[in-house]
Amino acid sequence: MSDWTDIIDGVIDHVNLLRELGERSVEIDPAVMASWGAPAPKAPPPGPASGGPASPPPAAPLFALPSAPASAPLPAAAAPALSPEARRKALAEIAARADACDACPLRQNRTCSVPGQGNPDSPDVMFIGEAPGAEEDLQGLAFVGAAGQFLTKMIQAMGYSRDEVFIANICKCRPPNNRAPQPEEMQKCLPFLREQIGIVKPKTIVLLGGTAIKGLLDTQVGVTRLQGQWTKYDSIPVMPTFHPAYILRFESCGDATGLKAAKTQVWNALKLVLAYLGKPVPAPKKA
Repeated sequence: MSDWTDIIDGVIDHVNLLRELGERSVEIDPAVMASWGAPAPKAPPPGPASGGPASPPPAAPLFALPSAPASAPLPAAAAPALSPEARRKALAEIAARADACDACPLRQNRTCSVPGQGNPDSPDVMFIGEAPGAEEDLQGLAFVGAAGQFLTKMIQAMGYSRDEVFIANICKCRPPNNRAPQPEEMQKCLPFLREQIGIVKPKTIVLLGGTAIKGLLDTQVGVTRLQGQWTKYDSIPVMPTFHPAYILRFESCGDATGLKAAKTQVWNALKLVLAYLGKPVPAPKKA
């Protein structure tokens, strides 16, 4: 009974989480139901003897990403395809508007706006953090400080280079003293990011940290609960995980146990992304 109690509690917790994220229905793969010991749905009756069209097969689960075929990622929202040059031009125009934006106080103290950079042509992964830090503010590039160096290691561990993915933030300007962006600041800046996502059309999104999760998904569910759990944004699969800066805190305070646990959680989340994309997990590089 205890095993079933744990399973039921887990299902209840997951359903409550889906409800908080705005879901109103859940579809379950018949194979999964069979593995639980539940009877499989009865097959539909055969089509009419006259040879008319048979009933269509049941729809595939909306977001059963871990078992989704590697060759069939979820389709991006229907829109006219842009050429690589048109995408770069559109992203440059967004960057110019973000640089000139004075809708919130963040522009007053920043050195450079940081629009984001990387592969604009439907990359496998788009990484989104919360806001620029000191180094990013100086260089105008996302994730180039200490947290950025750790993100680079994460990207390389997945088998990619930084040029093959796209990297951005919820806010394009650095908040004073690296504080978290305030809700009104995020709301002013989010339209730029949403436009970028619509142009870049990444196959998956990895959200780095609680601020990125709350900003893009418009939820109060924290990173601890969402870490490693698939969700979605505008039909794009989204994997939330911890921000690299969170991991570096364990390193700076010498907490080897916490550091190992955090790294393992992040790496497990990234391996789920690779599995969905149909990519093998690269072998660790020898030192």
